[in-house]
Amino acid sequence: MLPGLSYVLLPAVSALISGSVYMLMVAKVQKFGGITVMGVVMGMFFFTSGHFVLTFAANMVCGLIADFIAYSCNYKKKSIVLLSYIIFSYGLTGPVLPMWFMKDKYVASLVERGKDAAYIEGVFQYISNTTFIVCIVAIFICAFIGGVFGQKMIKKHFVKAGIV
Repeated sequence: MLPGLSYVLLPAVSALISGSVYMLMVAKVQKFGGITVMGVVMGMFFFTSGHFVLTFAANMVCGLIADFIAYSCNYKKKSIVLLSYIIFSYGLTGPVLPMWFMKDKYVASLVERGKDAAYIEGVFQYISNTTFIVCIVAIFICAFIGGVFGQKMIKKHFVKAGIV
């Protein structure tokens, strides 16, 4: 897959596969701050691995909002927890948001890391307002599917085993 297109779809794919982890964490912790801490840790990971500060901010803000949403139902109502996961998943856009909103700085960082003009052109080949909308919609769809799957996994495996 081409670099630019994979960057657009990567947050959605991540949201699709991490729903089970999120739902298990929410089911086990059920205290305000758990989701926020998870968002901060993810943001710190991205930031310390060379991404822009926007990455940290997106993960922290989405984690905090998701925590408030899940807290509103005491982490019990499936539909509200699912909504919190969808919001949390938008934090995953942090590493790719600069491609749309800080293009010059993003290009400069690629040049600084030794990427050539052909690579940079390939990265930005699919970056447009349309692909931004595709990214946002794909995250919603994949987070919904991943969250529902995660909730089913919790019920099927962890509740029956007495872990949750």
